[in-house]
Order: sequence, then C-alpha cells, then structure tokens
Amino acid sequence: MIESGRPRLRRRHGRWLVRLSPVILTVVIASLAYATPPEVAFSRLLPAAPALAAAMWPVLPTVLLGTVCLFLMIGLSLVFPGLGTWWTAAGIIAVTVAAAYGSHVRLQRERTLFQVRLVADAAQQVVLSPMPRRFGTVEIDSLYLAAAAEARIGGDFYEVVDTRYGVRLLIGDVRGKGLPAVGAAAAIVNSFREAAYGEADLVSVARRLDASSTRYNAAFPPEGPMERFATALLVEIPHEGRRIEILNCGHPPPLLLNRDELRALEPTTPSPLLNLAELIGDHYTIDTFAFAPGDLLLLYTDGIAEARARDGGFFPLAAWMSQQPPTTPHELLMALHRDLLRYSRGRLDDDIAALAVRLCEPEGEATPEAPGRVNDT
Repeated sequence: MIESGRPRLRRRHGRWLVRLSPVILTVVIASLAYATPPEVAFSRLLPAAPALAAAMWPVLPTVLLGTVCLFLMIGLSLVFPGLGTWWTAAGIIAVTVAAAYGSHVRLQRERTLFQVRLVADAAQQVVLSPMPRRFGTVEIDSLYLAAAAEARIGGDFYEVVDTRYGVRLLIGDVRGKGLPAVGAAAAIVNSFREAAYGEADLVSVARRLDASSTRYNAAFPPEGPMERFATALLVEIPHEGRRIEILNCGHPPPLLLNRDELRALEPTTPSPLLNLAELIGDHYTIDTFAFAPGDLLLLYTDGIAEARARDGGFFPLAAWMSQQPPTTPHELLMALHRDLLRYSRGRLDDDIAALAVRLCEPEGEATPEAPGRVNDT
C-alpha cells in the first residue's frame, strides 16, 4: 500500500526544532533581559517558557525548565536590582505548577489516543489487509488516503484474491463516514473474501455482497432517513489473461490504458448498488473487455475524480491518465498520489482508494489477438 509521500527527513528536523522551542525561548528571553535596560523588563516573560513546554514535554522536564527560569530570574535580580523579582518569581512558580498539571493531562489524553489508533490499525488490517504485488502474470498495487489527517481508515475499501476462477478484485465506497461506514465496509470485504473463492461467477458474488450489506444495515441501522448503501466494482481476470470481466454496481468506471488509447470501461447496464437490490431489482450485468499484456487498468473511488483545486475544479483524472507513460502499477500510483496532493494542496474532501493492475506477458509466449466485448447477465 502506498502511504504518505511527504519528506521524512525534513519533517524530523522540524519536529526537533519544535520540541526545543521552550529552551530557545528561555535563552532568548534571558539574553534580552540581560542586554536591555532594566526598564524594559523582558524578564517578566520568563513564565512563558514552562507554559510552552507543557504543550510538548513530560511533567518532569517542564518542572525542571520552570526551575531554571526561576534561578535565571534570581540571577538577573543580582545584576539588576529592582526588577520586581518576587512578583516575577511567584508568576514563574504558579505557571510551572499549572504547566505541570497541563502536561499530565495531555499525556493521559495522548495515551488514550494511542490506544484508539491501535484499534484503528487493527480495523485497517481487517478491511485493507496487505496483499502481494503479483499474482502470476498480474501485477497489482494499491493506494489509500484518508480525508482526515488523523484517520487511518474510512468507508472506502478494496480487496484482491487469487481463486481457481482467476484473480478477483473488489473496490467500493460506503455512503457516509465514521465507524458505521467502516463497519459496513468490513462486512462487504469479509463477505467478498468468502464468496470470491466459492462462487463460480461474479453475479453470485455480487448477490452475496448485497445480502451481507443488507444484514449489516438491518443489525446497525443508519441514523437519519437516508439508506446506507455502497457502490462496488467487481473484476475477474482469468488465469489465461487476455480479457477481464467487470460487474459495476454504481461505481465510477475503471480506466484502461493501452499503447494506443485510454478507455473508460462503462457498463452496458449498471447493476444495483449494494443494499438496494430489493428496491430496484437484482438484475446484474457482466461486461467483458480485452486486456492485453502491458495494459494498465486503474480502479478508483470517487474521491479521486472529485478532488478539488482551490478554484473548485475537479481533478482531471482521464486527462491525467492518458498522459502517463507505460509503467508499473506502483509507479503509476506513486505519480497519482503525488499529483493529487499537489492539485488539492494537500486538502482532500473525501477518502481515496485505488488499485492499479497490469498484465505481464508470460515468458516464451506470443501475444494472441485480444477478444472483443461481450455481455452476460
């Protein structure tokens, strides 16, 4: 999985500078207090140093810095009598005590947040489990970006399994956010992991996913009048390759880039969204497309196509994809990750998930003519 692309070295240096800022502030205030006339009284700013330390330091270092500030104040009073030493010293002591308590409370909250993130990481492993980058002649890589910087996972999901029927892929997006969306995504992904191995065709897999989504929503009904539903895209790549089968349940169509052109693989007839089959019918359509060695297939959620620049314009995904050179799935998603963050200035309004797939030519095998497109129901 491709994650953050920000420079780690620069971020590490910036973090150390921030953590040392209370010491830097103490040195600057003490230097100004010593170098300026007593009337300016920069020494009265010394209580700010332990107050700043409480935001990033543990309790003991915060108290030690307050003690250093207190001794600095006493030393300055010996050089410049009449600075109001006792009033400033009392302020340093009071602020240091309050800062120590604030540091204690902050550390408790950080421990709680750490435990919550451990749970989020466990949920991520359930919904977005690590996967191999290659299944036989099929190369695959994935990208996931949460809209909130603190989030580890959202309502977008994907999965890839290698079955006796071929490599099967799932990508989708649950309507809504938060833990209910994560729970609905987990129910769909877990159902896919079972159905993909046991069902002979994608229609049966889709019906299993719809049933799991319906059961989950019945057990955990959504808040408000709107139904909780999910878009999904099912893809099957037979082991012999040369074609792909796609069942689209209201999801953005994948993009196929070959040596000559870019195609949006639109469904002949859209299949019902998950959890809505009982309302609009369970008529599913499978479309078959040619998939030759070297072709790049991009599956994505709507957060990519709806990423906005500051002027409100949407990310031109199709135009961007058509300009990409022949490359590996990993390099394609790295470029997509970089250009998405650059286009949106790092501000994403929705979660983002993507799968990039490339078919490789088996060694010693010639490339036969690719089949055309057929439809199954």
